[in-house]
Amino acid sequence: MEQFDTLSLRTQGNALVVTINQPASLNALALEVVADLERLVEHLKGSAFEHRGVVITGAGDKSFVAGANIVQMSAMDADAAEAYGRRMHRVTEELEALQLPVIAAVNGFALGGGCELALACDFIYASENASFGQPEVNLGLVPGFGGSVRLPRRVGVAMARELIYTGRRITSAEALRIGLANKVVPAEELLDTAVATIEEIAAVSPTAVANVKTALNRIMDVDVHAGLDVEVASFRQAFDTEDSVEGRAAFVEKRKAQFPGK
Repeated sequence: MEQFDTLSLRTQGNALVVTINQPASLNALALEVVADLERLVEHLKGSAFEHRGVVITGAGDKSFVAGANIVQMSAMDADAAEAYGRRMHRVTEELEALQLPVIAAVNGFALGGGCELALACDFIYASENASFGQPEVNLGLVPGFGGSVRLPRRVGVAMARELIYTGRRITSAEALRIGLANKVVPAEELLDTAVATIEEIAAVSPTAVANVKTALNRIMDVDVHAGLDVEVASFRQAFDTEDSVEGRAAFVEKRKAQFPGK
């Protein structure tokens, strides 16, 4: 794995743990961080099943990602701001498209761009001291890294409007209640909890997980009839994999499957 200036990477079991390592700025999404995230997702696209999942977190106990880098943004004109937003859109779209499951382990602030980065992950685990929000309206701005698209899909349109219009910050307990977070745990258990879920996923077919992640992403944007077409195509595709042959044979033979990942 290549080295990054603003990210720290380590392997824990079957998980790749990615830490945004800029604690002095509360891990804000400076242009340098965005550049490293672009390189990271490009690498992960080509790594097949080298790892079985990715956990993204932030350095320190104060912040996952405090948001965009406002100091850098203050010097931007509209063209530069649009380019900044489009770069993060590419990062978040590539995260969603990865064959691997991606968990956001939110330890502290996940505000603005931080909340938007977390929303691009498959799901969110939060520490008890985590907080979430889209506070852009307080700066005369609007979400620019996908929040107005992904937040309504996660928590519903009315709740997303309330959070975005008010710029309100919510606790991890409230994030759990509205479906933004999947789980809330003590801070010292956060990473181990996320990695444990990756280990659960690692016990099943990697091609099946990749297949259904792609299908779920497509189904989110279509009606029920079209969604069923996506599902049956995904179901058919699964039957053509070696993992499916092995899984069915193992069931019939009453043994543990040994999935080849093909």
